[in-house]
Amino acid sequence: MFPFIVSVKNMNNILDADIIKKIHELPALSAVVTELLSSIDHEEIDVDSIATKISHDQALTAKTLRLANSSFYGMQHKINSIQEAIAILGFRSVRTLITTTAITGSFARGHTSRFNFQSFWRHSIATAVCAKQLASHVKANQDYAFTAGLLHDIGKLVLVTRYTEQYEQVMLQRAEQDSYILDAERAILTTDHAAVGKVLTAYWKFPEDMQNAVAHHHDIDQANEGMLTAIVHIADILTHALDLSEDEEALVPVISCSAWDKLRLTQEISAKVFRETEKQFEEICQILIN
Repeated sequence: MFPFIVSVKNMNNILDADIIKKIHELPALSAVVTELLSSIDHEEIDVDSIATKISHDQALTAKTLRLANSSFYGMQHKINSIQEAIAILGFRSVRTLITTTAITGSFARGHTSRFNFQSFWRHSIATAVCAKQLASHVKANQDYAFTAGLLHDIGKLVLVTRYTEQYEQVMLQRAEQDSYILDAERAILTTDHAAVGKVLTAYWKFPEDMQNAVAHHHDIDQANEGMLTAIVHIADILTHALDLSEDEEALVPVISCSAWDKLRLTQEISAKVFRETEKQFEEICQILIN
C-alpha cells in the first residue's frame, strides 16, 4: 500500500561491499606490524632488521617489554630490549606480543551507551590466554592459538564503531530477549561479528587458518575447520564460563562435542586450563587495556 516505506530491519541490512568499504577506512596497522604479519608463514626473516624497526616505536616497545617481563613468561631476570626479548623468548613469541599490542590499540572506543569496550577486551584477552593453554595441551602452535583467540570477536569492534546506531539496537535486543549476541546481530543486521571478523583478518593479511577460526568459532560443527578453530571455540566458551569479561548480560554458548573430543579434554585437564588462565589473565589485562 505504501511501497516507499521500508522496515527498520531492512534499513539495518549491512551489505558485504559496505563492510569492506568501512574496513578499508580503518587506520592501517603500522608498517612494522604489517611486516611482522607477512613473516608468519616464512622461515627466512631478517630478525635484526625487524627488531631495530620495532625499537623505533617507543610506545610499542614499552608495552611489548612489559608483556615480556610479566608472569606470563616467568622470566628470572628483566628483559630490557626487543633484541634481548627475541634472544630469550624467540622471534615467534615476540611477534605475538607486538601483534597483540598493536591490535588492542587499533580501535578507538566508540560513543555507545550499551557496548562495554573494557568487557570486550577482557574476554578477548582471556580467550587468547586460554587458547594458548589448550594449544599447549594438544601440542599445537601456541602463538597462533593466542593470536586467533585474541582476534575471535574482533568483528564486533567493526560493527560497534562503524555502525554504532544499528549496534545499539543489537545490544538492546540481546538484553530484552536474553539472547545470544550472534542471534541479535543476525536478526538486526543480517550479518554477524564472525563474518565481519573474517573480512577484517583477511584485510590485515592474517593466515587463512586464523581467518577461518575467527569466521567459524561459533559454528564449528558445520565448518569442520580443524584444530585451531576447535581451540578458539573451546577457549571462547571456557572463558565465558569463567565470567572473566565481567559482562552480566553475556551468555555461555553451547559447546561443540566434536571440538571437545578433538582436543581430547578431560575434567582434570580443563580444570588445569581454568587455573592457568585465571592466574595469567589479570596481569596481561592490566598491561594491555588499563
